[in-house]
Amino acid sequence: MNVEIFNGTMQKFGAPDTVICQFQYWSVLLRPAQLTLGALVLVAHEPVQSFSALSSTSFAELQIVTGKIDTALKKAFQYDKLNYLMLMMVDPDVHFHVIPRYAQAREFAGKTFLDAGWPGVPDFSRINETDKEMNQQIIEHLISCWECS
Repeated sequence: MNVEIFNGTMQKFGAPDTVICQFQYWSVLLRPAQLTLGALVLVAHEPVQSFSALSSTSFAELQIVTGKIDTALKKAFQYDKLNYLMLMMVDPDVHFHVIPRYAQAREFAGKTFLDAGWPGVPDFSRINETDKEMNQQIIEHLISCWECS
C-alpha cells in the first residue's frame, strides 16, 4: 500500500485502515459512517480539486475501478441500486461517495442495516451505527469479494 498518496480526504475517511483497494489513480475506502451497508468513498490520488482537472489516464482508470466496485458490492451485499455522489462541499479532493441502495433491510454479522432514504435520495442524517470492529468485518468481506488487480 502506497501511503504517500493519502490526501486529506483519504485521511479523513480513515486511510490507511479503511482502504479496500488501491489503484494507480484511485483508492477505494470503506466509509466509516455506514449510510447503508457497504458505503464506500472513491478518492482520486491526483492533487486537484475539480473533477474536470483530472488527467485522461485517471478518467480511463475510473471506468475500470467503478466496474470493480459494482461487481464487488453486488457479490458482497446484493444491492438494488448503486449511487455515486460527488459532493465535495467539505472535503475538496476529488471523490465520490458510493452508496449501495437497498429496498429491504440487509443483515450482516448479526446487525440489521437500513436504507432510510429508499426509494428517494440517500438520507445522510440517518447512519447505521457501526464500530471499528464491525467496519473491519465489512472491509474483510468486501476484500474477499474484490478483484483488485
